[in-house]
Amino acid sequence: MPPTSGSFALSRIQMFAETTAGTIGACTTLWRGKGALADTRETKFAEETIGVLVPLDRSYVAKLGGALTMDSIEANFEQLPYILSAGIKDAASVRNGTGSAYMRNYVFPTTSQHTLKTYTLRGGDDYAAEIMEYCYVDKFTLEGKAGEAWMVSADWLGRQVVPTTFTAGVAVPAIEDMMFGKTKIYIDPDSGNFGATQKTMTLLSAKLDVSTGWIPKYTADGGLYFSFLRSTAPEISLELTFEHDATSVAEIAAWRAETARLIRLLVEGSTFTTTGTTYSKKTLIIDLAGKWESINKLDEQDGNSIRIGTFKGRYNATKGEVGRILVVNALATLP
Repeated sequence: MPPTSGSFALSRIQMFAETTAGTIGACTTLWRGKGALADTRETKFAEETIGVLVPLDRSYVAKLGGALTMDSIEANFEQLPYILSAGIKDAASVRNGTGSAYMRNYVFPTTSQHTLKTYTLRGGDDYAAEIMEYCYVDKFTLEGKAGEAWMVSADWLGRQVVPTTFTAGVAVPAIEDMMFGKTKIYIDPDSGNFGATQKTMTLLSAKLDVSTGWIPKYTADGGLYFSFLRSTAPEISLELTFEHDATSVAEIAAWRAETARLIRLLVEGSTFTTTGTTYSKKTLIIDLAGKWESINKLDEQDGNSIRIGTFKGRYNATKGEVGRILVVNALATLP
């Protein structure tokens, strides 16, 4: 009889939104994607000269830690808020009037630190499972291309990884994926407003990279894992690919003149059962103030000329902000 072992096809990631940071609870939902927990403890070997040519096996664990990379997967309106809540801020849901939509507004920090929602993550397969608490998002990426879905990936960090069992009876949640073709782009001067001027038939791809700026603080409190989190400056970068047309030529001029811009990416999904006062469809909005860092030389895609630009999210004194990510779905609370 062959030895018992796990099947990777039966692996999974379970999630629990911690009420108190670092306090483990039973998981309440499944991540609709792929990834695996990694134990990142630091094992060190002492160096000593004791008359033995080969070093002895004197070792110790100096620091505990854990990580989870959520592999790139189609982004959806229902589960993207987990990444944003654990990477930008714990945003409360606000009902859109009397409709069936709920809004969560993840504003990038400016003059004060935000509060995060931390998570307990369980991962493994049908043979064994592990658990990691006090989990937060270190960085994430949202990217999309014409003719495809938006994709999301995220790097999570946590206190420690230890053996456990899965929470029983966790259902697979219903989701709706985000299509890049349903995206609209708006570009305006900082004297205007986000979303005022749509640019049509020009955007070919977009990639948002966010390094959240959250860092773990290790203090002498009787444990080897980190004690709490602190916020440092996030890094926000948006790479856009345009047709070489009037829009890209105008943005090249703005780059050369170091002119501040307001960029909005708007993605819409299905219509809500009961429409609200502002939103009738599931919605993702990425608003970003800043300036172009670079716009590459003329290139080609499918025989057409293109320009690829890198836009840096920076605090804009005129608007008093860097930007935000708004998600509208039908969930009053996150499972």
